[in-house]
Amino acid sequence: MSDTDNFDRGLAIYPGSFDPITNGHIELIFRGLEVFDRLVVAVAHNPRKEPMFTTEERTRLIREALPERPDLEVDCFEGLLVDYAARRHARVILRGLRAVADFESEFQMANMNKKINPAVETLFMMTGEKYFFLSSQNVREVATFGGPVDDLVPPNVAKALREKLGS
Repeated sequence: MSDTDNFDRGLAIYPGSFDPITNGHIELIFRGLEVFDRLVVAVAHNPRKEPMFTTEERTRLIREALPERPDLEVDCFEGLLVDYAARRHARVILRGLRAVADFESEFQMANMNKKINPAVETLFMMTGEKYFFLSSQNVREVATFGGPVDDLVPPNVAKALREKLGS
């Protein structure tokens, strides 16, 4: 019996802080569903970061932004991503790359995860050209200064940003 016998080969975890989820994330989710039988969008709770939205708010916003589908789940987790993936019996972690700048940190993280659990693979998917410039951080900054974000995030997220920021 190998290390991978207990894994679901059709399942991938798409982790992130998603603070907030953007249209770039949404696009990657649907592209991931074209590759994998099932996808779990896993909202990370990182106690070292101070997010704009709580883990519960981010999870709710993602669920509201995505259609209900049997092959798509939204969940949240604390701790090491590879431990979460193993608990979910997922062999693949799906990560999006926007630009060369993303590659270095993602490469380091993927190799650390591989060191911790060699059975879990990281698959990188390039962000579509329509959203390669887009990040949650950029969206938060634009929204904080009252700029337009309606074309960058799902409608429910744009509304939540306005409510959170009082604009």
